[in-house]
Amino acid sequence: MCTFFLADAEATRRLGEALGLLLTAGTVLLLEGNLGSGKTTLTQGIGAGLGIADAIVSPTFTLICEYFEGRLPLYHLDLYRLEPAAVEQLNLETYWQGEEVEPGLMAIEWPDRLTYRPDRYLHLRLEDAFGPGLGSEHMDSEAGAEVDWKRDRLPGRRAILKLVGGETLEYIKIQQMLANLGSAPGQRQQNPL
Repeated sequence: MCTFFLADAEATRRLGEALGLLLTAGTVLLLEGNLGSGKTTLTQGIGAGLGIADAIVSPTFTLICEYFEGRLPLYHLDLYRLEPAAVEQLNLETYWQGEEVEPGLMAIEWPDRLTYRPDRYLHLRLEDAFGPGLGSEHMDSEAGAEVDWKRDRLPGRRAILKLVGGETLEYIKIQQMLANLGSAPGQRQQNPL
């Protein structure tokens, strides 16, 4: 597991760009985080790393956006509005198995809606830099106002990247890339991206 700090949206985009340069066809990236945590910003960076010039937008209302102009296709999904039973009917395994589409990189927002997952995937969780469970939705109104004040003055996110399904050369490269950006696997980065 790799944990590191992203100072702002630009740092989130740069992390995505670095991942886009490294990740290979067939990679499934599950993106977890609250609304506004930077999932689409990260995916925009991935698109830049893949060489995609088209504007990458949130697929909240289209469910999936497909981009083919980069070094490999990017399939960006947002499952926020779906119930798990509806997600199951999408047959998403055809994407990560490359059966009916050209093999590419899948970035899936709101993966908690999935009823099944691939055997191997990267899981990236974006959360407030000052810790999970401290958002205003978990506080009474007085404490919530204090947290909102902190959020305004303490920008940034903590990103936690974990591989599920076994070590691969690709994951080792990601760990090395993060170390080169100033973050050691399992440690908090002292110098933000």
